[in-house]
Amino acid sequence: MQNQRLEGLSEKIFLDRYAWKDADSNNAKVGDVVLVLTKDDPKFPTKEVGEIVKRDGRVVTVKTRSGELVESDVEKLTLTIEKTPGEMWERLAAAMASAEATPELQEEWKEKFRYILEDWKLVPGGRIAAGAGASSELTLFNCYVIPSPKDSRGGIMQTLSEMTEIMARGGGVGINLSSLRPRRSIVKGVNGSSSGAVSWGGLFSYTTGLIEQGGSRRGALMLMMNDWHPDVMDFITVKQTMGQVTNANLSVCVSNDFMKAVKEDLDWDLVFPDTNDPDYDEVWDGDLDKWKKAGRKVITYKTVKARDIWHTIIESAWKSAEPGVVFMEYYNQMSNSWYFNPIICTNPCGEQGLPGWGVCNLSAMNLSKFYDEENHDVDWDELATVTRYSVRFLDNVIDTTPYHFPENEANQKKERRIGLGTMGLAEIMIKLNIRYGSPESLEFLDKLYGFIAREAYLASADIAEEKGSFQAFDADLYLQSGFMKNMSETYPEVEKAVRAKGMRNVTVITQAPTGSTGTMVGTSTGIEPYFAFKYFRQSRLGFDEQFVPIAQEWLDSHPGEELPDYFVTAMDLSAEDHIRAQAAIQRWVDSSISKTANCPADFTVEETKRLYELAFDLGCKGVTIYRDGSRDVQVLQTEKKEDKAEDAVVAAESAGKESSVSAEASSKSGLDKQYKSRPQILRGATYKINTPFGMAYITINDMNGIPGEIFLNVGKAGSDVFAMAEALGRVCSLFLRYGDHGNKVELLIKHLKGIGGSGAIGFGANRVESIADAVAKALETHVAHGTHDDHDHDPAPVAATIAPAEQLGSHTSGGHGSHVATSRDLCPSCGGASLINIEGCKTCSSCGYSKCS
Repeated sequence: MQNQRLEGLSEKIFLDRYAWKDADSNNAKVGDVVLVLTKDDPKFPTKEVGEIVKRDGRVVTVKTRSGELVESDVEKLTLTIEKTPGEMWERLAAAMASAEATPELQEEWKEKFRYILEDWKLVPGGRIAAGAGASSELTLFNCYVIPSPKDSRGGIMQTLSEMTEIMARGGGVGINLSSLRPRRSIVKGVNGSSSGAVSWGGLFSYTTGLIEQGGSRRGALMLMMNDWHPDVMDFITVKQTMGQVTNANLSVCVSNDFMKAVKEDLDWDLVFPDTNDPDYDEVWDGDLDKWKKAGRKVITYKTVKARDIWHTIIESAWKSAEPGVVFMEYYNQMSNSWYFNPIICTNPCGEQGLPGWGVCNLSAMNLSKFYDEENHDVDWDELATVTRYSVRFLDNVIDTTPYHFPENEANQKKERRIGLGTMGLAEIMIKLNIRYGSPESLEFLDKLYGFIAREAYLASADIAEEKGSFQAFDADLYLQSGFMKNMSETYPEVEKAVRAKGMRNVTVITQAPTGSTGTMVGTSTGIEPYFAFKYFRQSRLGFDEQFVPIAQEWLDSHPGEELPDYFVTAMDLSAEDHIRAQAAIQRWVDSSISKTANCPADFTVEETKRLYELAFDLGCKGVTIYRDGSRDVQVLQTEKKEDKAEDAVVAAESAGKESSVSAEASSKSGLDKQYKSRPQILRGATYKINTPFGMAYITINDMNGIPGEIFLNVGKAGSDVFAMAEALGRVCSLFLRYGDHGNKVELLIKHLKGIGGSGAIGFGANRVESIADAVAKALETHVAHGTHDDHDHDPAPVAATIAPAEQLGSHTSGGHGSHVATSRDLCPSCGGASLINIEGCKTCSSCGYSKCS
């Protein structure tokens, strides 16, 4: 039995998120390993692992792993019953084996489950790890979809209540808003008009934010809308208005007919059922096809070009990585539940499409544990064994989890949906010297994931023979799904087994994000390549350069050499490489995949369009991109330009009309005679400066020969960093344009220069401590260059101070010597500038926080 303790961040994640807790911290005693609250901040609390060395009443002294002595009250301790992974594995194996029918079977499967959990061969999903055998309240399902709300105030409130109950118990929720009538529709009962589906989505988003602040696990929400809904354009662009929908992921459900209309430049009708239908309140549930087939009336609200909607989706995704797209009609054609339970929405991270009241559990096999060093190959026999045992493990979750809504239980017993996935893919590919994204890798992915799917389906058929098939199983209909047609063609033995034995589970495979669990066990997360091989971590001794273990091992055994080209990072790959890898794996995933196609900062709108269409053509069920440094750009472009200075200034001037509105109004109303109004046109320069939060574009415009206006673009629209940078620019502009003090620029530089945050970047004169420090440096450069608004020459060059990319906020690709700047946001757990977008999920590279797991 492995009971060795984890170390560093791995131990902290394990104890904080997955170890069985002792709710009564008064039980703490000398010698206990605990988590102690070292920073009691309501927004950014910090905990450290340590051992209690002294207790005096309610006061304890904890010696942290770094050697620091922390004095604390017992109520600020997190006391765990489990201290090691081995103790957790024992609990989980026993909990899942308890579903077996006899004591003999329970003992047999406890040993088998313990075997696959040992050494992290199978890493259970976060809900299973935290709740199984430890709590009768916590759900063991990660993924939930609630039926589309009934189109009434009562129906919306009912959905809100259901969403809140699920989130409070740890589940992530998906809601399709297409059942709600469009904006300005007549509501007869109150003699008024509807505020529209998007506004009600804002209510669900707002409530999710409240749960995030009040619960121990943050709420996670996916909102979707179908391509035929009259409010779809408002839905696509809603996040471009700050504050409307801030706590939800957004995706548009796209049909095959819509994609055909896009390709052929056809008209597209935006429609909604006739709300005057006498059965509307009872019958309408968001399923437009069912409504039409019943011969009921549909009203066309507007006819537009399909390409206009598509281009709006593309532009929005290019600007801020949302909305994603789910090819929902294709998804249902491929779905094994097509004949009895249509998919209407996905969970918050997009990997699990579900029907109304659908649920799914998650766990991931750690592929890095299946490397056969002697044969330099995958250990196929061991992988087959672990796959088969894992299917039974997850099937038993269905019978051991608490159900808080009878509808969830009834639906899950009808289909018994499970989600077996993987982590460690990038690590095993490196061990096999296969470059992620290469033609060779696509062949390998097809072989690997085809093998896993085959073994998983054969295992489910064997369980069905022993325990019975899921209630809605019909062999002929089941085998007609798009997924099973492909499976039967490649692996006829699977079709034979399904016909002879049945199927225990309607779907078996899901590729979910594994940000926290993957970080805990020290391997690559999900199916993603490594985000970086070198990174910096803050400690009490400062910043330490660290390498991912597999990279460090290679460098140690090859001193003086660079990492080979098969050590590839997410940002080294082209976006097309990401999509082709996703498609190769999707062929063998009966549910879906949480995957982000990472794109460089200069990726264009036209390239984004081609990428989304490539995903559809290759058979992906959905697509999400993240363009490095995505930010709120006013001037979109479809051509790459080497020098973006003029565009940046035009964008800043355009933004300036908005950001100075309130100040202008104040001046015009006579409230502030000392405020200098902004002229229609100002000239200046844009400075590109690397900061701990990614690249900052700082535009300084002059008034009467001196700086009078500052705009900052840092991070992605909607992020905390973007909001604070915008606020800093507005306050600086107000300061510069208020009153006649002659030394305003110098004062601003003096007070901003040297302000430090959670990290710094660069060395010597190029060292940048924070965004405020970057503004001071830009102002210094601007004044020194003497760029004034009464000059007729072109603005000063964009690049003013460019820091080296080897520190926090940047990543290197190891052996290639290239530097990839990466925009970061503030981590809500540790407060560091270390939140990055991986697997379609915000993940902290410093403390291991993940929004999705």
